[in-house]
Parts: sequence; structure tokens; C-alpha cells
Amino acid sequence: MSDIWGYQPTTGHTAGNTLTGFKVEATDGSIGKVDKHSDEVGSSYVVVDTGVWIFGKHVLLPAGTVTRVDTAEEKIYVDLTKDQIKDAPEFDRDKHIGDAGYHEQVGGYYGRHRRV
Repeated sequence: MSDIWGYQPTTGHTAGNTLTGFKVEATDGSIGKVDKHSDEVGSSYVVVDTGVWIFGKHVLLPAGTVTRVDTAEEKIYVDLTKDQIKDAPEFDRDKHIGDAGYHEQVGGYYGRHRRV
């Protein structure tokens, strides 16, 4: 599960390129837009603002769930369904940076649902 917090080489994402504002596509449709992202080695992620889809909830998606980045269309694609994202652990702004236990909880959830 160590790669859950890193972008796969096949995604097309280059560290340092911003993903903020990109639309996010689950395997079964759009889920929102990237509010924030990190390219930090071993702790890369995107925070998605789901908008009205799940009442303004923000979700933390480990970079390993990203399957493709389309810079021309400004979209990222993840290997999760809308329901898997909706049922994910609640995003915690205070814990998402530097809290190993929180990363373990989130990474464990998404690790169980990965298709790759």
C-alpha cells in the first residue's frame, strides 16, 4: 500500500504542475474539482471539493488513486466509484498534513477499493 500516496508514472502528472481547479472524474461520473493538491514524496494527494454532489463535502484522495491526468481538458481520473468516494473517511483539514494515523486510515480505506 506504500504507493497509495504517490502518483503512478503512467498518470501523465509531472511534479510541480498545478492540478488546482481540475475537474475530477470517478469511474462512473464527475465528482467535483480539485481544491488543493500536494506532490510531496510519500504523501501526495488531491483534495476534492464535491460541491452540491455530497453537500459541499471535501474528500482527500491519495495520489495513487489517480489513473490519468488530462492537462488539455483539465481533468483528473480516479479508479474509484462515486459511492466509494462518498463513503470515504471524512476529510479533516487539521489532520491531513503530518498525521500518520490519519493517512493510515485514509490510505487503508482507498487501498481496499483500488482496481489496480
